[in-house]
Amino acid sequence: MILRMSSLFLRTLRDDPADAEVPSHRLLVRGGYVRRVAPGVFSWLPLGYLVYRNVENIVRDEMDRAGFQEVHFPSLLPREPYEQTNRWTEYGDNLFRLKDRRGSDYLLGPTHEEMFTLLVKGEYSSYKDLPLVIYQIQTKFRDEARPRAGILRGREFVMKDSYSFDADDAGLERSYQRHRDAYISCFTRLGLEFVVVSAMSGAMGGSASEEFLAPTEVGEDTYVRCTSCDYAANVEAVETPVPPAREYADAPAAHAEQTPDTPTIESLVALSNGRADLARADRAWTGADTLKNVVFMVTEPDGAQHPLAVGLPGDREVDMKRLEAVLHPAVARPFEEGDFVAHPGLVKGYIGPQSLGRSSASGIRFLVDPRVVTGTRWITGANVAGSHVYDLVCGRDFTPDGTIEVAEVREGDTCPACGGALALARGIEIGHIFQLGRKYADSLGLKVLDENGELVTVTMGSYGIGVSRAVAAIAEQSHDDKGLIWPREVAPADVHVIATGKADEPFEAADRLAQDLDAAGVRVLLDDRRGVSPGVKFNDSELLGVPTIVVVGKRLAEGFVEVKDRTTGDREDVAVATALDRIREIVAG
Repeated sequence: MILRMSSLFLRTLRDDPADAEVPSHRLLVRGGYVRRVAPGVFSWLPLGYLVYRNVENIVRDEMDRAGFQEVHFPSLLPREPYEQTNRWTEYGDNLFRLKDRRGSDYLLGPTHEEMFTLLVKGEYSSYKDLPLVIYQIQTKFRDEARPRAGILRGREFVMKDSYSFDADDAGLERSYQRHRDAYISCFTRLGLEFVVVSAMSGAMGGSASEEFLAPTEVGEDTYVRCTSCDYAANVEAVETPVPPAREYADAPAAHAEQTPDTPTIESLVALSNGRADLARADRAWTGADTLKNVVFMVTEPDGAQHPLAVGLPGDREVDMKRLEAVLHPAVARPFEEGDFVAHPGLVKGYIGPQSLGRSSASGIRFLVDPRVVTGTRWITGANVAGSHVYDLVCGRDFTPDGTIEVAEVREGDTCPACGGALALARGIEIGHIFQLGRKYADSLGLKVLDENGELVTVTMGSYGIGVSRAVAAIAEQSHDDKGLIWPREVAPADVHVIATGKADEPFEAADRLAQDLDAAGVRVLLDDRRGVSPGVKFNDSELLGVPTIVVVGKRLAEGFVEVKDRTTGDREDVAVATALDRIREIVAG
């Protein structure tokens, strides 16, 4: 079927929408692909829905090709299964909750682990039924606090989620690898540049986890890649190489010193280097020689609160996203004035490890960065206003309750795999695969009989692709300053045929060419609008981003049409008599 712009439900916009933050949001709205309904909620218009369906069909095709089976669950779900797994509470404010007329609690599904698990529990009972992989492509709902970037981060979105069910861990490994391979094929067909990085499981739980990220400067995820080996990880999953413990038998005793007017690490370092009685003989003090102790108030999903202190080298900050990932489903915020009033043993700006730890008077749990190892010597707060302690030795003068990976990761940090240097980049999460293990099967009682007739708990994997988000990710990677440039397999059409001029001949010739292409199986968008200037039509063609543009206009009288490659900008004049074959050749690649 030919898409005729004279009747197509489409309005392109010359100006960017006021709330557009990223190119995909700006161009999808301007191109008439989507329209905003509410914060984080969008409608798909005809061209946009064609692109979306092309993406969905590729995802479905790759899932089916891998041997996975499609099912479909409702979006409206009962509370009880999510209570059994504690996610009714753990999801917190991100969950859309509602009641029916009888007062029963329901939710709009954010993910469907519980539903998949209960479905298999109701149908299968033997190891002979396994392995099994089932998937769905379904609308999800999450009450994002700050929906942004158009369809990249919305409150309603479409996701492909699949789940594997195996009788043992070896089977889970095989199912995980099958998904990994299928995802690589899927994203390659979508025309996306992507990287696979180690990740944390977060709300999903489980052990092994990898993210598929589409590199782009507007991505919300920061990841690292080693410049010397193939190591790659989301910053939340980066492991700090732990230095060896140091000998401290000859270390001087810790000593408190008056350090007035040193509210920052920079001012403390400057004072320490500027005073002869504090300066080091071997080198200058740096921020990395100071131990900064930051206290947070942690709120559990049930509302219970408790403080947590984090110690890290003073030249680094706590990365709140890393802290959030480590503590999930609990959330944390820095101590406020009221919290310090409630804990008078902590002196703001001068907190030292002597006043922290479960065995201390404060009883506040104290976790440190992995770089804080036994024998390391620090300048840190003396827990007295205007005073710091020098030569405080870990393992001699204080003992942390454990370690925590929440310090910011920097360009040039050491690779945990090979010791090389790490490079930072940003990307959009387009897929995530998890080895869930037995978390949900345990909670919901999913067991099967093994070959010995014994009940064993099924082990699961969870695998997601952001289908609607993939549309935005493709747009982020495939555009220029004039508009979108769709990869052919996801584009709304293969060819955009433009008729120009006031005479009837170009329009008749364009219509004949469009019909011939359509009969040959080529998808055609035909700009047959009368009374619209060539300049407007050309601008629209570049904005809409169909990969091949054919102009039927001035040169028709000489027997030629112009064929333009939207990706490269290359143009060629093609004889009308051979245009059909030439365009089919281009479309076939």
